[in-house]
Amino acid sequence: MTPRPRLAWTHVRAVPIYTPSIEALVPFIMQCLTKSLSLLAAVAALSLPAAVQAAEVTLYRDATIIDGTGAPAKAHVTLVVDGERIKAIVPASGAGAFEHGARIADAHGLFVLPGFIDSHVHMATAPDRRYANAFLRRDVYSGITAVRDMAGDGRFLADLSRAALLGEMPSPDIYYAALMAGPAFFKDPRTIDAARGAVAGQVPWMRAITGDSDLKLAVAEAHGTGATGIKIYADLPAALVSSIASEAHRQHMLVWAHAAVFPASPREVIDSGADVVSHACLLAYQVSHPIPPAYHNRPPVDDGKFADDNPDLDALFADMKARGTILDATLYVYDAMWRVPHPQPPPYCRLPLAEKIAAEAHRAGVAVSAGTDAPGSPRDPFPSLFIELSLLVKHAGFTPMQAIEAATRIGARTIGKSTEMGTIEPGKLADLLFVARDPLTDIDNIKSVVMTVKRGRLYRRSEFKPISKDEAASEF
Repeated sequence: MTPRPRLAWTHVRAVPIYTPSIEALVPFIMQCLTKSLSLLAAVAALSLPAAVQAAEVTLYRDATIIDGTGAPAKAHVTLVVDGERIKAIVPASGAGAFEHGARIADAHGLFVLPGFIDSHVHMATAPDRRYANAFLRRDVYSGITAVRDMAGDGRFLADLSRAALLGEMPSPDIYYAALMAGPAFFKDPRTIDAARGAVAGQVPWMRAITGDSDLKLAVAEAHGTGATGIKIYADLPAALVSSIASEAHRQHMLVWAHAAVFPASPREVIDSGADVVSHACLLAYQVSHPIPPAYHNRPPVDDGKFADDNPDLDALFADMKARGTILDATLYVYDAMWRVPHPQPPPYCRLPLAEKIAAEAHRAGVAVSAGTDAPGSPRDPFPSLFIELSLLVKHAGFTPMQAIEAATRIGARTIGKSTEMGTIEPGKLADLLFVARDPLTDIDNIKSVVMTVKRGRLYRRSEFKPISKDEAASEF
């Protein structure tokens, strides 16, 4: 094949070159910049959700506000929302100064609360996008504006979290954990599902820890997945639990732990400095002598040791209160365990004991958040968090106001977002739940949802599309 001739410099004929002055080029450069910036702005607008494109001011006029702080409800209040944030809270009679150019939403007769936070969900154990989208859709149309996912496939959770944040799907904001446990735990089939394509225990979002592990690297890799907290799960001694917690805090991550990690006891988990401990019934293992050595196949707790208040737990609750440790009680999951037939042996703890421990912790001044650990039936028009709040009020001694705080102000603490959400205050995110009936007279009135506002975006309950059989076929 004949080689292609190359163009030599000698083939180029010299031509005169016009070199304009800088002053002559300025109008042309400015014209190009203007067109480029206009094009970039148009592209950016197309890529952003509507709620972010324009900081539109909306007035939610003449509601009764229950602000999440525990303060008494206040009637005839108007909320001024600017974009995704609360701009002002004013008497309805004094809202005129904000009305020019604003959108007006009549909230007369409605009760407005901070958006709810479910502090214990699992959306990514076996990733299924349609399934997750369906349950998250039900959440946000029911007033849940944030969730704390307590371990699953970190790749999937990062994708869901991004889509939720940008408004690409109807969903609460999602904050999630990276899990750490002893090597023996990773025979659990849930961990295998959550690490598909890799080896459970050897991925950044689900790491087996031993005394030889490089904790600085393990925590850094977990942080790199986008996780907010490290979940300390099972099969770890007290010294390793403390080391993980210390390194996580050093790298500015929250520490979320099972209330008993086996063989680490509840006392040792609390002493590690965990920010939140999950499952009221796991605290009962504080009175086990000896404590079970491993998570799997542990014996049930002994109900007989809790006929009266137990001094071991009283001391534990006092320590939790002093440290500010939050209890993620998850009463709903103990209730759910007994709603369907189970193989033997039965679950390790019954609902009445879980309720008793949560009630005692609450009376002792421990902060209790509202988490569920299970989504509930797809046939139910409302999420399981509503049952959790009802259980807290009807079986654990909470007032409706205290249960609302568990799902709002305390929930925001579990994810480290107290400055952004959890109460209705100027400057915070416009995460709001409007209901038609007073939830302070009956906590079940939270089911009278009229609309949710999440980061300023409005979701009318009347537009809610229930979960379909196609979206959750295995549970219909």
